[in-house]
Amino acid sequence: MCSVCERTGGEANGYHGAAMNDADVLSRITTNPRVLGGKPVIRGRRLSVEHVLNVLAHGATVQEILDDHPGVTEGDILACLLFAKSVLESVTFMPVAEAI
Repeated sequence: MCSVCERTGGEANGYHGAAMNDADVLSRITTNPRVLGGKPVIRGRRLSVEHVLNVLAHGATVQEILDDHPGVTEGDILACLLFAKSVLESVTFMPVAEAI
């Protein structure tokens, strides 16, 4: 059992998708060739998943993103993370032999 499950009661509290399934969460992310060149964005916003992940990776807090982008919710930020996880799941990584 992961530490979040231990701390919150896990599935009983909806942590592992009992409250919303992945499809519901991912519906917050959309693509449109006319918006930001087709990059995945938070639905109804011109805020790309790429930008959200970048600022999080550089130390921004969820609250800072929410403060900078009125109308964006914590659920939208979590959808960005789930989108990135889903994309990585569909990628096949091939180990490259080390140079001798």
